[in-house]
Amino acid sequence: MNSLFSKWVSTLTKNWQLLVISTVLPTFGLSHSALAAERIYGSYSAIERSVSVTALENFATNGVVNEELAVYTQFLKPEQLQELRRVLVSPIKVHPVAVSQFLYTPQGEFLLKRLGGVIRTESRQPKSGFHALRSALILAANEPGGLTLLNLVRKYPNSSIHIDLARTLGIAAELTKMVNDTNRAVEAVLQKSATEAARMPSSFNLSQLPDVRRQGKFVVTKTSLNQIDGARGRERLLLSDVYLPNARTKVPVIVISHGLGTDSSNFQYLAEYLASHGFAVIVPNHPGSNTQQLRSLLNGSAREISQAEEFYNRPLDIKYILDRLENDASFKNRLNLQQVGVIGQSFGGYTALALAGAKINFKKLNKDCHEQKLQQTWNMSLLFQCRALELHGKNYGISYNLRDERVKAVIAINPITSSIFGEAGLSQIKIPVMIVAGSDDTIAPALYEQIQPFSWITNSDKYLVLLAGGTHFSTIGESSNASKQVPLPSNLVGDDPRQARRYVSMLSMPFLQTYVGGISRYSPYLNAGYAKYISNQNMSLSLIQSLTPNELARATAK
Repeated sequence: MNSLFSKWVSTLTKNWQLLVISTVLPTFGLSHSALAAERIYGSYSAIERSVSVTALENFATNGVVNEELAVYTQFLKPEQLQELRRVLVSPIKVHPVAVSQFLYTPQGEFLLKRLGGVIRTESRQPKSGFHALRSALILAANEPGGLTLLNLVRKYPNSSIHIDLARTLGIAAELTKMVNDTNRAVEAVLQKSATEAARMPSSFNLSQLPDVRRQGKFVVTKTSLNQIDGARGRERLLLSDVYLPNARTKVPVIVISHGLGTDSSNFQYLAEYLASHGFAVIVPNHPGSNTQQLRSLLNGSAREISQAEEFYNRPLDIKYILDRLENDASFKNRLNLQQVGVIGQSFGGYTALALAGAKINFKKLNKDCHEQKLQQTWNMSLLFQCRALELHGKNYGISYNLRDERVKAVIAINPITSSIFGEAGLSQIKIPVMIVAGSDDTIAPALYEQIQPFSWITNSDKYLVLLAGGTHFSTIGESSNASKQVPLPSNLVGDDPRQARRYVSMLSMPFLQTYVGGISRYSPYLNAGYAKYISNQNMSLSLIQSLTPNELARATAK
């Protein structure tokens, strides 16, 4: 589901300059053909021009620019024409069932309605355009070559497609602003990281630090933990993977919280690494937002990829697991359950920050989640964050504060934060926190969901890590065959996910050893100089320890 969000936004962002001459086809960020579409009409004010689908097909397939298209070439450079041709036929390998089920979720329907205001059928009625667009996307996804923009046009179930170019250019302007602001914020982080690295004493020799790329000295044993929490309305089965080092004393505990639609197997690589360095690692499967829930959505037995209650249930899952372990004779003499760290990715990043003390901010959600504002955003994570409003005023028998005092430090990777917490919620965090962002994250955009929120955290023990070229999926490990996850296209995962996972391992271990394990000799790893030292040219790594809202505002205002 998330991958579809990502491709829509990224393709539209990269190709908005071509919208007028291609009569806004890249608005979809997808391709493949229509059931009966013959012509595409682009209107701007009182002027309307058209191009035949046949002309587009001939251009995309053979590079031929006929008389119909020749009039548009005066607006394009040769390289832009080649880019248009590429956009028309670039495939997205995504399962048609996944597309279909996503487009019937509230988030999918919201996006269709927004696009339906720009792309209409001959009747010009929004409702008929909405259904036509959904039909075309589902049919195009079923094509052997994958979902392409040209196939989307072919599958459009009307003889003509009408595009409002003025509104399309408005969308392009919104996306351009988002991209430019993000680029400036990323550049500000890079410059700040370089400045912090330059302040390192010349006598400090990073090459003398132990190499943390290798597995640790402890032999790791993997076991499973099955628990049932019946105190939240209905029984909640919690299945967790547990990785234990062969230590002779009690060891600190790390909990890893997976993201939406994934499961514990995706973070086996990180759990094994941390356990080999002396941590007990627990990786729960959150029912209601894991791979099983996604499969339920795809087979039609669920209407949502996640219910609003999961904003409470996920942190409570971890609280419950820790509570039960304190009374489990087979674990209590092996685990130091008063020294706990939490790592989370995406929805798991939210989970980690909630346990660290960030409070759900219903005032901020009410401000950001009205329809007019949502119609103006391309931050797709906001559609998901707004689901939490359904919880407001409901009596769940718990406080809005999900903080767990046993948790001494957290790492949030690609977290969603901007509205669910906002500045007021994040300022409640009083323990060490590391936020990891990917510059190319189109699900939880780095500027809105990680960089600006990092500037709101007032705790001095905070770190922002930026993976240049990292996506929302770069740090997610491969799943087990048993989990039967829906595979993601490689262009959505990013260019070098193995390097991204290495970075997460090499930074999480010293961070957790310092703030959860209480071992001070690992603190020299937690600075911009070390990040620069281990940075790889295929995916550069930056780390900063401070960024004020004013500094960020000045950077993005340039």
